[in-house]
Amino acid sequence: MSARLSRGAHSVAGQVFALMAAIVVLLITAAALALVFQARYDSQRDARNRSLAAAEAFAHAPGLPQALMSRDPTAVLQPLAEAARRASGLDFIAVMDVRGVRYTDSRPELIGQRASDVSRAVAGESFTEVFEGQPSDAVRAVVPVRNADGAVIGLVGTGIEVENVSHAVEGQLPLLVGATAGGLLLGTAGAALVSRRLLHQTRGLGAAEMTRMNEHHEAVLHAVREGVLIIGNDQRLILANDEARRLLDLPQDAEERAVGDLGLDPRTTELLASGRVVTDHVHLAGDRLLAVNVRPTMAYAGRPAGRVVTLRDTTELASLTGRAEVARSRLQLLYDAGGRIGTTLDVVRTAEELSEVAVPRFADFVTVELLEPVLHGDEPSDVTGVYTEMRRAAITGVRTDSPLQPVGDLIRFVVPTAPMAAALDEGHAVLAADLNAAMGWRAQDSEGTRVALEYGLHSLISVPLQARGVVLGMANFWRADTPEPFDGEDLSFAEELGARAAVSIDNARRFTREHATAVTLQRRLLPRVLPDQSAVDVAYRYLPAKAGVGGDWFDVIQLPGARVALVVGDVVGHGVHAAATMGRLRTAVHNFATLDLPPDELLGHLDELINRIDQDEAGGGGGEADGSGAGGEHGGPDGAAERASAVTGATCLYAVYDPVSGRCRMASAGHPGPALISPDGGVAFPELPAGLPLGVGGMPFEAVEFQLSEGSRLVLFTDGLVEDRDRDFDTGLQLLADALSRPGRSPDQAASDVLATMLFPVPSDDIALLIADTRRLEADRIAEWEVPGEHSAVSRVRNAGSAQLVEWGLGDISFAAELILSELVTNAIRYGSAPVGVRLLRDRSLICEVSDGSSTSPHLRYAATTDEGGRGLFLVAQYAERWGTRYTDRGKVIWAELPLTGGAEPQPPAPLDLDALEDMAW
Repeated sequence: MSARLSRGAHSVAGQVFALMAAIVVLLITAAALALVFQARYDSQRDARNRSLAAAEAFAHAPGLPQALMSRDPTAVLQPLAEAARRASGLDFIAVMDVRGVRYTDSRPELIGQRASDVSRAVAGESFTEVFEGQPSDAVRAVVPVRNADGAVIGLVGTGIEVENVSHAVEGQLPLLVGATAGGLLLGTAGAALVSRRLLHQTRGLGAAEMTRMNEHHEAVLHAVREGVLIIGNDQRLILANDEARRLLDLPQDAEERAVGDLGLDPRTTELLASGRVVTDHVHLAGDRLLAVNVRPTMAYAGRPAGRVVTLRDTTELASLTGRAEVARSRLQLLYDAGGRIGTTLDVVRTAEELSEVAVPRFADFVTVELLEPVLHGDEPSDVTGVYTEMRRAAITGVRTDSPLQPVGDLIRFVVPTAPMAAALDEGHAVLAADLNAAMGWRAQDSEGTRVALEYGLHSLISVPLQARGVVLGMANFWRADTPEPFDGEDLSFAEELGARAAVSIDNARRFTREHATAVTLQRRLLPRVLPDQSAVDVAYRYLPAKAGVGGDWFDVIQLPGARVALVVGDVVGHGVHAAATMGRLRTAVHNFATLDLPPDELLGHLDELINRIDQDEAGGGGGEADGSGAGGEHGGPDGAAERASAVTGATCLYAVYDPVSGRCRMASAGHPGPALISPDGGVAFPELPAGLPLGVGGMPFEAVEFQLSEGSRLVLFTDGLVEDRDRDFDTGLQLLADALSRPGRSPDQAASDVLATMLFPVPSDDIALLIADTRRLEADRIAEWEVPGEHSAVSRVRNAGSAQLVEWGLGDISFAAELILSELVTNAIRYGSAPVGVRLLRDRSLICEVSDGSSTSPHLRYAATTDEGGRGLFLVAQYAERWGTRYTDRGKVIWAELPLTGGAEPQPPAPLDLDALEDMAW
């Protein structure tokens, strides 16, 4: 029995049992320790990954940059950070400014305190670390928050306290101890069973059996699809399987050679020789991406310890990941293009936005050419394949020294095989992957293309810009600094980008055309030449809004008696419709002004007219809709409503200035009042009675009157001058007052200075500005007489008037003036009522005025041959250049104007007896 045990103990089976038992103990012990350390490592790595992922997600959350720039970031972000912390299972989420001062924290007492060592994140680097210090040791991640320009404006820090990480590991210790004990028992029992079985069946192992087992081991080692290297502590390669030889291209006699003599690239040699322990380290070896794991080996049988290196080829996985990342970036670029292209309704700016959005994320240089009609807002020809030249509208590149033709040059497509001409002819994008081989492009401009090739341009995609099937222009994407040429996927992307940009360009083109039409109509409807008058010295400015022409207008209307009417108005809305409405209102104001109505009465008549127009158009809308059918333009109730509200909402300020008396009378229909500048430079904004806008109706208008000193300045304007989205009305008035307060400038200079001070970069509304310096008619140019109510006074007035004309040097028109005075004074005495007065004004013409207290107006008519009277007013109309009647608060004034020279006087057939004319009836 004892002999049997001795033989079993010294047999291979016994040695195997002893060895296996020892190995089991060692392996299980090592495994337990390794699991403990691995658990700790994995816990920390998991904490790092969770912290970094949470920080990255929170830092890129929509609205975070705006919240950081708000007045109270803590109030906005603290509840969001706490909700995110609870959802992610972290111990803290802290939002900080670039100094590290916390806006949020899971511990409220830390808010406002500065976090330590965040300089790497401030510099733009996201990092994780095991932090040791106050307030607690933690595994944390810090990520910068960037604004739209890429600048760091804040930080997000997340993490898990080390204590909680350790608790997670400690919670696994009972399981590890139990597993270790169980493994030890099972391993020992298994070794005993194997030894016993081996002892009974083999009665010991020989060299042949060991050799066979080694061969099996070698077969498995060289058959696996993962490279395995064993390197000794002396930096020599001990073992390399077939996969490792393939991946690293090792020579046949690689084993037993030093790692530095294997002919590997320096980075790979350094990694294998360093002895660093790495896990799934991505390493570029030649054209392969390898996932490398390095683990040390334990010393055995007196041999020094080395390391085991495993290699796994991830090139295909990386390629797939790279393609997915490219696709994602392209989708993001298209998304960005949708927000950045077409931000304005300007054709050239839209072309520039297309070039800017593609550089440098897709191309190194982008040029955009547009047809000449498109640049001016006109409809391009819809005939394809006939475009031979375009105007360069935009160019953007990674460098400023581009060899391409500059903006404004005419680009010609004269070679049909050139990419640009081919793209226009075929109607889709064309790729020239290698410009050196693009003979059509090189033939188009041999010298220019030579310079471009020497510069480094090597690849091109030409995309026709088409909208509604009509070519608008061409976009060319170039690569120079990027070594990879364009490929088929790039071609599809460029075509999609060009299609989106073409829609925006077409929208801008159509807006440009409509805007130009409205501007033309507006300018044609506004006064092109102001009337000759002496009452005021006038300067004006009109600027249409960038977003669309509105209905602002101004006018200067000459009135009888050397007076002048100043008008500004504003029609709500923009476009051709508003301009046409403005024209109607301006015409109506002119027509009412010929009646010489006071300002309040004129606005009342204008308001009544607008109400009648609106009612007529609203009533006529239904008939038009019925006639045109449901599909007609403006058909149905909506169209009628649109037409009914066409005029309602207009405002107007009407002022009349009399240079004889120096008085100015004005009334407003919902329009801002004027600015009044005294001769010493003081600026005031006189209050006017608030009137309703025109078309609202129902309320009368009220006029006010001011006495103006000679040299006073009146400034009339529309609200677009002082008010905008970024500036309220009161602030605008203050700025206007400052701009007008500087004396010593002409009206034209003042108008230019006002616009320079007040004008917005992009006005959202029209601007009309009218500046008038008032003048007074000199006393020696005015002659007045009171006329007694008797017929004998007519000759005295006639003689006095003739003497005054001789004194003024106007004797050559005295005959006509005496005739007119005789007829007008006779009529006032015979048919009017007291008081009767006569006034002569020498202005640009001679103005004869006869006033009386009656409101009865004479009428011009043809007298029959049997009539004894009725020819006097006919004679006045024949001799006067103009004549008319205006009503005053105390009666009427009949006036007539004669030119200061007698050249226009009609010659009577025979001399008339002026005394006899006094008896002629009207």
